[in-house]
Amino acid sequence: MHRHSFQSFFSRLFKTSTASAPLLSTLLLSALGFLLLPSIANAGDIVERKVAFANDLGSAVIYSNNKQKKPTAAIIVVHEWWGLNDYARNRAKMLAEQGYTAIAVDMYGNGTVAAHPKDAKAFMNAAFAEPEKMTARFNAAKDELLKLRNVDKHRLFAIGYCFGGAVVLNQARAGADLYGIASFHGSLGTETPAQQGQVKAKLLVATGGADPMVPADQVGGFVTEMSNAGVELNLLSFPTAKHSFTNPDSTKAGKQFDMPLAYDKHADEVSWEALEEFIEESE
Repeated sequence: MHRHSFQSFFSRLFKTSTASAPLLSTLLLSALGFLLLPSIANAGDIVERKVAFANDLGSAVIYSNNKQKKPTAAIIVVHEWWGLNDYARNRAKMLAEQGYTAIAVDMYGNGTVAAHPKDAKAFMNAAFAEPEKMTARFNAAKDELLKLRNVDKHRLFAIGYCFGGAVVLNQARAGADLYGIASFHGSLGTETPAQQGQVKAKLLVATGGADPMVPADQVGGFVTEMSNAGVELNLLSFPTAKHSFTNPDSTKAGKQFDMPLAYDKHADEVSWEALEEFIEESE
């Protein structure tokens, strides 16, 4: 996993080729009605448990559902560049409310959460500088899920937001043995494109058409990359969505730090519905 494509996240100097990929199933969503997020559990049904990884790799938080008695899908959740904050944990809780088991992993490994973009960028760059350690943390989270008796080992997923989207896609490129991987407003560029047969997981990618941090040429390059590698990809593009469109706090942060961040209720709800369907199809 390299660091350069996400460093250019801030200088807006992504360099990927523009291309199309007719072999991929690409879904363009521009005007769908709002979809309500369902909840099948109350707060008392959700169990939260912190786990510490061996070898000083850090920690994660596991969310499970007491109502779920049979083995079901499990999901690794990787946070935005801010770190493992309430937003990432709440996404894991939402998955547990749907009857799944989710583990929100601290990819920085030390519990740090940034309040300013300068700190977030420093944390992110430090993580990308140690790709082997990030992979070790990812695999440690996967191993924690496999220890649980209510987890179907054939239905493992990983999802990531922003920085986390880049992390999970690079795990896909590296051949992570998962059923599916989903990226939400994550960087799509890479210096090590996936090769034919290398990616084992199915992919779901949601991106904003008004996101200058993930421009159209980068999206086109990614589509071509995955087509050439023979990957099953479902791409959702929301024409008016800016960066971090799934995070309700992003609009405030965008204004505070003068960044192109904004919450988009429509894009958030439709992309979450697509994730639910993505997971359900593994049954």
